[in-house]
Amino acid sequence: MHPTQSMLGFIFFCLLLAVSIGIFSYLIYRRYDLMRRAQPENRFGEIGRRIKETLIYVFGQKRLFKGEYFLAGVLHALIFWGFLVVSIHTVHMIGGGFVEGFHLPYLSPQTRLGASYAFVRDIFEVLVLAMVLAAAYRRAILRPPRITRSWDAVLILTLIGTLMVTDFILHGAETALQGYENIRSPVGAVLAGFFNGWGLQDTTLQVLQGTAWWLHLGVLLFFLDYLPLSKHFHVITSLPNVFFRNFHKNALKPLDLENAETFGIHKLEDLTWKNILDIYTCTECGRCQDACPAHFTGKPLNPKKINEDLREYIYQKDSLWTWNRGNGGKEDLELPLAGGVIHEDVLSACTTCGACEEQCPLFIEFIDRIVGMRRYLVLMESRFPEETKTTFRNMENTGNPWGLSPDSRADWAKELGVKHLSEDEEVEILYWIGCAGAFEDRNKKVASSVVRLLKKAGVKFGILGNEEGCTGESARRIGNEYLFQMLARSNIETLNRYKVKKILTHCPHCFNTIRNEYPQFGGNYEVIHHTQFIADLIEQGRLKPTKALEKTVTYHDSCYLGRHNGIYEAPRKILQAIPGAKTVELPRNRKNSFCCGAGGGRMWMEENQGTRVNLARIEEVVESKAEVLGTACPFCLIMLGDGVRQIGKEESLKTVDVVQLLNESIEMD
Repeated sequence: MHPTQSMLGFIFFCLLLAVSIGIFSYLIYRRYDLMRRAQPENRFGEIGRRIKETLIYVFGQKRLFKGEYFLAGVLHALIFWGFLVVSIHTVHMIGGGFVEGFHLPYLSPQTRLGASYAFVRDIFEVLVLAMVLAAAYRRAILRPPRITRSWDAVLILTLIGTLMVTDFILHGAETALQGYENIRSPVGAVLAGFFNGWGLQDTTLQVLQGTAWWLHLGVLLFFLDYLPLSKHFHVITSLPNVFFRNFHKNALKPLDLENAETFGIHKLEDLTWKNILDIYTCTECGRCQDACPAHFTGKPLNPKKINEDLREYIYQKDSLWTWNRGNGGKEDLELPLAGGVIHEDVLSACTTCGACEEQCPLFIEFIDRIVGMRRYLVLMESRFPEETKTTFRNMENTGNPWGLSPDSRADWAKELGVKHLSEDEEVEILYWIGCAGAFEDRNKKVASSVVRLLKKAGVKFGILGNEEGCTGESARRIGNEYLFQMLARSNIETLNRYKVKKILTHCPHCFNTIRNEYPQFGGNYEVIHHTQFIADLIEQGRLKPTKALEKTVTYHDSCYLGRHNGIYEAPRKILQAIPGAKTVELPRNRKNSFCCGAGGGRMWMEENQGTRVNLARIEEVVESKAEVLGTACPFCLIMLGDGVRQIGKEESLKTVDVVQLLNESIEMD
């Protein structure tokens, strides 16, 4: 007899189902209501791509199987896939509470497809139970540092395990009562054999069946209602979070400085709905924590902890959050997010390298929130690291962070015969030098190498000279959006006056800003990095390296060239074209590269906590046994070069831009 065949059983079933769905709906509404009242954001473009990538990254679990996380990824994926398969059985179970023997079309145990499904379902349930035990062992015994251990996780694993065990018992009792032909469960058949061997009577089997059925249903409905209250809310939110991921994360959102009353992220209502969805979706897996250069080197920043702290704060304050509805609601009792829930030392430690976002299996976004909170501190409270006061002042007064005279910006090029656009506007490409190339001695040599290579290849180019200004990239990422926009609009006015179409830059930070952020203010140009342009010149045969290097060379991937803009191969093609150069890869390379420590405005700040980020990176370079460290970013060249000097390896390890090596390998006229 089915547990709901009696009137009392059916009434209890309907009541239990209604109450559970009611609680779940209420909790989901509360979570949705916070998002609905948050700042708007358009994430509905490129629907085809969103559907495709949701299938790949949610249902295919693609991002879980990375390197050292492969086994943990398999464990999680099997649990996830098992739940998908078992969910069909859940539909059968709930439907069977209303109509005995209910099955979805073609999935009755008597059909070939239904029998196949029962077999596959049992395999996955066994795998899920095994993975639950493995996860429990991993958390209780192995205890990886990146994992947040909590009773919440213990409860969830217990609930999942209980669902699998009760299902096994249910199938076993049903098979013993009805026979294998009516149930078609391999695990059920095994358990039925045990039950029959123990001599269990039909009455006992019916009690066992009913107990397992009600327990399974109760655990299932409790699990459903508990999800919106736990970190495992990601079971529900992961799909929309991946679907609404940011395809253009290399550009920060602009602030409306003229019309907004406040700037940046201060309160919960300053977050966008996607920010809140990100916070809901964090699984606390700790991959972002492992990848973060600030956390790795002992700084107070931990991306995972930011999500945990914000989520805990949202859940605690949910009942107080009245959003100023104007109907006599409670007064605002919230702590400030910037400098309150998240300490300003945590915010200032971020290099905006994007490693956390690259590692997150569910595409949670951190940089927008961190910079948003920095913006509030800088623009509304004038709170920022002391050293950056000088940087801001220099950018505003002299158009460069070093504070050097803008009249000397083109001094490096005087002996090279480089034309300015003011002298000749008919050029193939504008070479944007950037502040480092114009004012910093090591990077002046890089700019000179680029000029010689362009001339050797017969490229007609020009520079802006003293009319070029700082792009404002560091100011924007530190949080000074006002200064950034002032500098950006000035540069765009100059570029548009000369009707510039194509720009070459050797600084990835300038590259990213002009290419991805200047369009926000009417600056639309084709922007190419110097390694891309020069690699193409080599491929076209316009540059032919002939002098052998005969050294072991490694390449450091810049965060803003690599992770933020996907340029990995061009610098390597340049190195591979140099005769005699033996290239070796660093352990962390390409998408998994480790930051030099200069991004996010950290170039202009002191590093007083923990190990210096550049030294952590240089340790890897030294272990690689490379004799030459190639870069493609002025900030990386400075930071890593300083790191080499700090450990006293200047004689055995040379730090240069890859185009400097190419320049040495080419016979100049």
